[in-house]
Amino acid sequence: MDLQSSKIELAKLILNIDNPKIINKIREFLQQETQQQLITLTAHENKEIELALSMLNNGKRISYNDFLKKVS
Repeated sequence: MDLQSSKIELAKLILNIDNPKIINKIREFLQQETQQQLITLTAHENKEIELALSMLNNGKRISYNDFLKKVS
């Protein structure tokens, strides 16, 4: 089963759950996993993300081609 099919199957299972406690546990688990993924970023990666968010919040954007040049 590919990733997309697995996601769909998981969504179907979640949609059939009627117990709010189980839904909350799933939500908590997914939030913890997301936080763990953020922690595994290097300091440089975190700094780059913060810089990019700051630039976007200030209306500063770069073209997609310029971005590709920077990351390659």
